[in-house]
Amino acid sequence: MKRALIVLGLLALGLALAQKPKVVIGTGSTGGVFFYYGTALADIWNKAGVVEAQPVQTGGSYDNLLLLRDRTDPRAGTYYCALTTTDSAYVAFTGEEPRFKAKPAKDQRVLFYMYPSFIHLVTSEKSGIKVVQDLKGKRVSTGQPGSSTENLALLLLQAAGVKPESFAKRERLPVAEAAKALSEGTLDAFFWVGGLPTGSIVELSQSLARKGDRIYLVPIDPKSTTAQVALKRFPGLLDTTVVPKSVYNTRTDVPGLNTGNVLVCPESLPKEVAYGMMKATFENLQTLRSAVAAARDTSVANTAKLFGRFIVPFHPGAEEYLKEVGAIR
Repeated sequence: MKRALIVLGLLALGLALAQKPKVVIGTGSTGGVFFYYGTALADIWNKAGVVEAQPVQTGGSYDNLLLLRDRTDPRAGTYYCALTTTDSAYVAFTGEEPRFKAKPAKDQRVLFYMYPSFIHLVTSEKSGIKVVQDLKGKRVSTGQPGSSTENLALLLLQAAGVKPESFAKRERLPVAEAAKALSEGTLDAFFWVGGLPTGSIVELSQSLARKGDRIYLVPIDPKSTTAQVALKRFPGLLDTTVVPKSVYNTRTDVPGLNTGNVLVCPESLPKEVAYGMMKATFENLQTLRSAVAAARDTSVANTAKLFGRFIVPFHPGAEEYLKEVGAIR
């Protein structure tokens, strides 16, 4: 009897070892690049056979980091990885973000850099909104509650001397709902932090054009106080940029600000698993880029640039891969 129990125990152990780790990828709201990027990643990893990957729709960066911190269970072979902006990862790691003050997300580790996200302030030409200060008295969405979009929107508004209380109405919508509301005339402007192009905003541009209007991205002059305050808040994490007019069919190129995006996974994710996820991703970059236009900036070179410069450490499995391909020493 005892021998039989030992045999059964060994069989159970062997079965557990044979099972692939389950990696749940926190993405974002539908219509945003995170959602499509995470779905494409899961497909690549599943086909490569490195993990059992499952993308989940969320409110974005902070939701994803909370899932990583609170839901990862190594004993069950379940690991939550997060698509996140670099500014969100930073304040979650340091505990500066209120939701992470009591328990910072110190266990997050970077796998790779994904792409830059533009801080969009979207409106239409007919709205009359030309600068941030014109939002006073308007119906404005600042992004989903507690999202990176909302935090960066509030930072820019504060820097521009605009209080949300000055809006005729404040909404807190995900990008697809905000774009629909602006198209239908129930919203005047909305903030969105996302990759270029964001599908919902492309659709909005087309919708406005059919109505004889045109999309307008409110510019943020790199030399303005608004830009300078934001850049000082996240040194090295926010950058100035220009969105070509071809992206959303705006009348001109638009200056503004970018934040980076990274994939982070828990430190407890086994080294060989993280290595396998890196290898599968970079050996299937063309597949990823075909699925998500923003992934054109996903590369070993861009990942290596972040190594050693970011407060959040890299995962040992990611380090091993980067050293193997000669990207870092």
